[in-house]
Amino acid sequence: MTPEIDVHLAPGWWRATLESEIRAGLTADRKAIPAKWLYDERGSQLFDEITRLDEYYPFRAEREILQEHSVAITAASTADTLVELGSGTSEKSRVLLDAMRRNGQLKRYVPFDVSEEMLRIAAVEIAEAYPGIEVHGIVGDFDRHIPDAPVRGRGMIAFLGSTIGNLEPGMRAPFIDDVVKALDRDGSFLVGTDLVKDVDRLWAAYNDAEGISAEFNLNILRMLNRELDANFDLDNFRHSAEWDAENEWIDIGLRSLADQRVRIGALDLTIDVAEGEEIHTEISAKFHLDGIADELAGAGLELVDQWTDRRGDFALTLARKP
Repeated sequence: MTPEIDVHLAPGWWRATLESEIRAGLTADRKAIPAKWLYDERGSQLFDEITRLDEYYPFRAEREILQEHSVAITAASTADTLVELGSGTSEKSRVLLDAMRRNGQLKRYVPFDVSEEMLRIAAVEIAEAYPGIEVHGIVGDFDRHIPDAPVRGRGMIAFLGSTIGNLEPGMRAPFIDDVVKALDRDGSFLVGTDLVKDVDRLWAAYNDAEGISAEFNLNILRMLNRELDANFDLDNFRHSAEWDAENEWIDIGLRSLADQRVRIGALDLTIDVAEGEEIHTEISAKFHLDGIADELAGAGLELVDQWTDRRGDFALTLARKP
């Protein structure tokens, strides 16, 4: 069955959004670059390397949960449609799709991603690997297009990888509200979250000994130099990732090592960055099991179940729309 692909992003969306968000972020009182711009081709390669590091436990922990509990998760959802937000290559989707097929539930798969090229490739591969199911891809932006996803009926929306932890609380609430809008009654939401744990382990996961996390973070400046004719000197910035105990998240940024002036030619913009000032790039929030349930309940979802890895590092939470 040939995949159907809906493209919700207008031509030129990527460039216009990049320019708008970088201008807004670098002229704010607290300079910031949205985390989604970390993932250009090189950034995606570096993040893939990060997931294999000894210090970076979240990927292994979530994979363990999926491998051991996917049949129970999909059975509890009763879903016949899987919608994956940020589907990428759909590698993780296959574990859930296999479980749904074993349970006799699988009818449809809806990958949702901002990258049209990657989504089209993955959609064809899934259609070939799971003959007879409907594959309906969505090329869209999480900020606007989740309610447009064709979930229909007993659908399960999956948001894996603790990506929800990159959203501050004020952004998480409208995000979850959009998920609820996309679900029909008895539809479900499966979300992956990293859990609060020993601070030293948390710190090490974002400050690995090989320096790959630092290279990943600094690469965002290399991307701006290339795409927006900027002249950031990467040697004048240092990766910073520190535990914020009050907010229970890792606060990630690029700290300036000197007073410097940076020109972003494509924006006709010049900014001054003081020694010690940080350009914020990302947070990685950590959660408690009851806190996750409370946030989902606040959006009108009912907790079905929660699963953790053996060490209790990571959780998958399933909730249903009544």
